[in-house]
Amino acid sequence: MLNTIPHGAPTAEPPLLIVHGLFGSARNWSVIAKRLSDVRQVITVDMRNHGQSPWAPSQSYEDMAGDLAEVLEDVGPADVLGHSMGGKAAMVLALTRPELVTRLIVADIAPVTYRHSQSDKIAAMRAVDLDAVERRSDADAQLARHLDDPALCSFFTQSLDLKQKRWRLNLDVLGAEMEKIIGFPEVTGQFGKPTLFLTGGNSDYVGRDDRDTITALFPRARFVGIPGAGHWIHADKPKEFVAAVSEWLARSEAPR
Repeated sequence: MLNTIPHGAPTAEPPLLIVHGLFGSARNWSVIAKRLSDVRQVITVDMRNHGQSPWAPSQSYEDMAGDLAEVLEDVGPADVLGHSMGGKAAMVLALTRPELVTRLIVADIAPVTYRHSQSDKIAAMRAVDLDAVERRSDADAQLARHLDDPALCSFFTQSLDLKQKRWRLNLDVLGAEMEKIIGFPEVTGQFGKPTLFLTGGNSDYVGRDDRDTITALFPRARFVGIPGAGHWIHADKPKEFVAAVSEWLARSEAPR
């Protein structure tokens, strides 16, 4: 089973399962999870081939949704919030196992195929001489030779195991499965429960042209944009992100 980190105690409200994106981890969401755990338990999860979860030969959305279903079969039905890759996995979970998802929140991603590969990020991490790394700043400096975004370099080093001198990311599988990661599987049916699509005002990941595709699969979808946020809306505008999620959960009735 996937590695999970609980925040807060169970309450009368459904728990909230948070699913990170590509190259992320459960710990990346700790601050957000703690802020959202005032009225419900929040559980963050490491996806397969990330963090402390097991490594596997596939990164398909069917397999990732199956992993999440295994967690919820143990925890019980929950609200599910997924960002980017995690948002796609959460959508496939909701469409294939709707009885496990009470409400769905999708952060800055659509159920479509994207053109931008993340293989250059994998190449940058592979280029790091881990034997020469004693501190995260050492890896950060090496990554900066290949990536021009300091925030991204810092984000990647959070997945570095300094003691073992290894990445907590299965870079080989993530690279081999990139076409699946940027794609979206053919899934039939609809998820008829409340669904929120949160988008960054400065992000181009979800356009108005995607709304017909979204509403065909999620007929109760609502769209909320967060001004000034990019694709990593929870990192760019954490207070606004938490407020939007909290307000929507408070207003939308969870099916019982």
